[in-house]
Amino acid sequence: MSRPDWLEIRQGQAPLIVSIPHTGTEIPAEIEAKLVSPWLARKDTDWWIETLYDFAAALDATIVRTAISRTVIDVNRDPSGVSLYPGQATTELCPSTSFDGEPLYKDGGTPDKDEIAQRRATWFDPYHQALADEIARLKGRHPTLAVYDCHSIRSVIPRLFEGTLPQFNIGTNSGGSCHPTLAGTIEALCTASGRETVMNGRFKGGYITRSLGQPDKGVHAVQMELACRSYIEEPLGEVSEANWPVPFDAAYAQPIRETLGSILNACLIFARATR
Repeated sequence: MSRPDWLEIRQGQAPLIVSIPHTGTEIPAEIEAKLVSPWLARKDTDWWIETLYDFAAALDATIVRTAISRTVIDVNRDPSGVSLYPGQATTELCPSTSFDGEPLYKDGGTPDKDEIAQRRATWFDPYHQALADEIARLKGRHPTLAVYDCHSIRSVIPRLFEGTLPQFNIGTNSGGSCHPTLAGTIEALCTASGRETVMNGRFKGGYITRSLGQPDKGVHAVQMELACRSYIEEPLGEVSEANWPVPFDAAYAQPIRETLGSILNACLIFARATR
C-alpha cells in the first residue's frame, strides 16, 4: 500500500524515533472554506520545528512527520475525547478554537461526530500506525528504543498557563513513559544550558508520549515542548498576521540546536546501553 503524500517517514537504523506531529500547514480546500481565516487556522503551528531538528537525520534517527495542520486533526490528542489535562484549558481532537480561545470555524462549520471520525480515519490513524510500524521494525534490531516527540508553543498564552512558559518543558507522563535515568539526563542537559527548565509541569506529554511510552517493554517516550523564544525571535504576548510567524534564523537557533543535539545523543546512548 502506497504511503500518502502528507505522511513523511525517514527510516533510520538507530534506536531513536523522532515524532514531529504539529508542524504541518496543509488544510484541504473543503475544510479551509469553513474556517474563519487561513492565518488563524495555522496560528498554533509548531513553527520551524522540523528545521530546528533537521540534524536528527545525521544521527540515523527515524523521523515521522505529518504535513497536515493540527487544525484539521490533532494527532497528539486522545481520540476518545478524554482530556489530557483535566480541569485546564486545552483544544480538542479536531480543534474548534485556537489556543487563545478564538473560534476557528465560521457559524455552522465546526465538524460533527461523523466528520471527526472521517478525519481520524484519514489522518490520525495512519500517523499512529506509522509510529507503531517503526517501533516494531526497530525493535527487531534493538531491545530498547527512545521515542522523542518534538513540540513548541508561544511563550505567553494566558488561557493555557500563567506568566511566561519556561524554555524547556519536558514531559514523561509524570514519570510513566520513560526510565528516570533518561528523564534525569535530559533535564540535566537542559538545566546546564542555562535556560529555564521544568519536568512534568504544565506539559506532561500528550497522547503520543502517553500511548507509546512503555518502559517495561523497552520503549521510552519523552515529549519536549519548547517555548518559541528559545529558538526564534518571538514577539511575546498577543500576535497578529503582521508579526506571526517570524522567520527561522539559523544563527539565533544555533545555541539551542546544540543542546537539542546533546539531548538526542543522550537518547541514543541510553537506548544502546539499556537492556
